[in-house]
This record gives sequence, C-alpha cells and structure tokens, in this order.
Amino acid sequence: MALTNYNTKVAIVYSSITGNTEELINLLFSYLQSYSVTVMKVKIEDFNLQTISEYDAIIIGTYTWGNGEIPVEMRSLYREVERQNVGHLVTGVVGTGDRFYPHFCGAVDEFRDMLYVHTILTATMKIELTPQQQDHSKCEKFVRLLMERMMGQRTA
Repeated sequence: MALTNYNTKVAIVYSSITGNTEELINLLFSYLQSYSVTVMKVKIEDFNLQTISEYDAIIIGTYTWGNGEIPVEMRSLYREVERQNVGHLVTGVVGTGDRFYPHFCGAVDEFRDMLYVHTILTATMKIELTPQQQDHSKCEKFVRLLMERMMGQRTA
C-alpha cells in the first residue's frame, strides 16, 4: 500500500480534574490538526481500551494525584498498555502539576517508564499548572517530534 493512501491515526487520551490538563490537550490537538492525520481527542472514561493497537500514536495526558500517583481513572489505560502487544505504537505523555508538591507531575514519570518498555516512547512534557505563552513552543516541538517519529516508523 502506498504511504499516501494510509490513514494515520492518533489518539489523545486524557484526564483532567482542574481543567489544566484539558487546556494542554486542546493546545496539542490544535498543533496536530496541521498534519495530515486523523486525530481523536477523548477523555479516558470515553475511550475504548480495546482499540489501543489500532492507532499509530497515542498521546496520554494526565494530572498527578496524591503523592505523585497516576489518577484512579488512568490506571486502566496504564494496565492495558502493559497487557496488549503495542510495540509498534509511538507514544508521548504530558501532564500538568504544581511544583509545590514533592513529586512534580509524578504520573507523567510513571507513564514514561512503562511506555519506554512497551512502546516507542518519543516525548514527555510537564507543564506547571496551566499552559502559558512560553509553553506553546514546547507543545509545538512535542507534536513535531511525535509526528517525525511516527512517519519514520511508517517508512521503516
């Protein structure tokens, strides 16, 4: 099949309790729309975990709970990525947090470590509280790195 006929699919799966992570996800989504890919942005509670392997890339967006932990609603995604055969999947993980806490964006770190083992982890990004103007270039770079890796995998 020619590469031009392939429909590249990207899922952005996230959870947000204060709205900060959702704002970050919306920013990433807007940058992804400039590429020729099908992008689905979905809250974790609406995401069908059985479809993970159908995507070319997944961006995980999470806040951090308690003492640097993955929020309860995101744990099923974590376990499902571990369980499924997703070695082809290009991934990235982002999160928002407050440096006041000792484990700043600890959930991002936990996802990062697991994704590194089970997928093609490409990028991680932590944002203090809510995205500011200076974070836009970081978001643009995050998306560019993810797309370059995904397209590199497609032609390999």
